[in-house]
Amino acid sequence: MKKIRDLVVDEDFQGFVLIKTADVRIAKNGKTFIAFTFQDNSGSIDGKFWDASNDEIQRFEVGRVVHLTGKREVYQGNPQVKIYKLRLTNPEEPNDPSLFMERAPVKKEAMEEDINQTIFEIINPHWNRIVRFLLNKYKKEFFEYPAAKKNHHAFAGGLAYHTTTMLHLGKSLVNEYPQLDASLLYAGVILHDLGKVIELSGAMATEYTVVGNLVGHLVLVDEEITKACLALKIDESTEDIVVLRHMVLAHHGQLDYGSPVRPRIMEAEILHQIDNIDASMQMLNNAISKTEPGEYTERIFGMDNRSFYVPKNVE
Repeated sequence: MKKIRDLVVDEDFQGFVLIKTADVRIAKNGKTFIAFTFQDNSGSIDGKFWDASNDEIQRFEVGRVVHLTGKREVYQGNPQVKIYKLRLTNPEEPNDPSLFMERAPVKKEAMEEDINQTIFEIINPHWNRIVRFLLNKYKKEFFEYPAAKKNHHAFAGGLAYHTTTMLHLGKSLVNEYPQLDASLLYAGVILHDLGKVIELSGAMATEYTVVGNLVGHLVLVDEEITKACLALKIDESTEDIVVLRHMVLAHHGQLDYGSPVRPRIMEAEILHQIDNIDASMQMLNNAISKTEPGEYTERIFGMDNRSFYVPKNVE
């Protein structure tokens, strides 16, 4: 079977895929259907399974590998699969979910080395100790988890990959604008999304946890900084701890986007900007890679549901 990324519109196909999400919904006619997201290691695609029985709802669970027969279509500007047939795999067929997971394009060891080298550049002792403490506490999850369920860096290792790319952007800006506090910016970048290891369930069949839904990763990482201060006997009332907490609490930039405060220091504004740049570039690259020159991408939910034109190659 072709990879999901390589399917073209109106192409019939069949092969093995992983059920990434499976949301049971009720149609306007009152009948039950399952809204699936299927995945292989090249990407994902949505599809609806109509008139689902209770047995089928139980059978087609998130995290199961299935054999899918269908046709690649477009619905409201977004790719989807029309499902002809769906069944669970047989014992002799591919059924290891890890074979179908999309992963970061950089190896874990390289990302780990990148972040460890940056920690040496965090010269404020409180920030350095807190960053080391929390990375050691959540090391396994930090380098395995995605950065989101669906929108940007939604693949295994996406959290660390997003973080290292932001560090590269941050270092370029520090070279251009030496008035920036490099230590504060790097500490903020490393910690800003660390709460996602609590907010999300993991790399496979990613869902929001209860505390992730009800509290959110900004507040969760702020709590982790407070816990680190207690464990390390650091006075959390000192200004350097207050500004570090501000970095993570303000990084969404707008109150409407989930930040309890807007950026009020220079480094917090820069953190917000490079977070937006990296998330936007990842979403754009993903959409453009599936689009031929001279055509428009699928609508990108995380970018105001816009579609983007891919210019033809002009000599």
